[in-house]
Amino acid sequence: MNIILIGMPSSGKSTAGVLLAKTLGYGFIDTDLLIQNDQKALLCDIIARKGAEEFLRIEERVNASLWAERCVVATGGSAVYGEKAMRHFREMGTVVYLRLGLAEIEHRLHNIVLRGVVMRTPGESVAELYAERVPLYEKYAHVTVDCAGLTLEETVAAIVRALPEAAAAR
Repeated sequence: MNIILIGMPSSGKSTAGVLLAKTLGYGFIDTDLLIQNDQKALLCDIIARKGAEEFLRIEERVNASLWAERCVVATGGSAVYGEKAMRHFREMGTVVYLRLGLAEIEHRLHNIVLRGVVMRTPGESVAELYAERVPLYEKYAHVTVDCAGLTLEETVAAIVRALPEAAAAR
């Protein structure tokens, strides 16, 4: 079984994912790094050069072709725009939504452009992005972990506690 982490940019998918993988003895995959390797460029440069819609096509292709076993997979925040990839993720493991409130996301998310955050509408605010994506995270998640106010270690513990519940729901 794999564990696929989804959520807003800066929700802790990559950071918690590494610690979760170590805790469970799993491998760790960051799909943003796979995309950068595939394109031989940083996310922000791919988006600037090819545009948001082309980036999303690349992201979906890379994510839908991913094969893993006993891995924690940290996805990019925009992975939920790719329906084919998200169906693939749901089949290959337990999808865990790391939920944080808008205020905490805005506090954590400093440079949205350098982070390589996909904004499908130019000038879109973080609040608009949040409102657009949260229903998609909720749609695809097998389980949701509320990370508000949790330390990194507490977040990992909350994910571990949620996994038996998620397996039963699948």
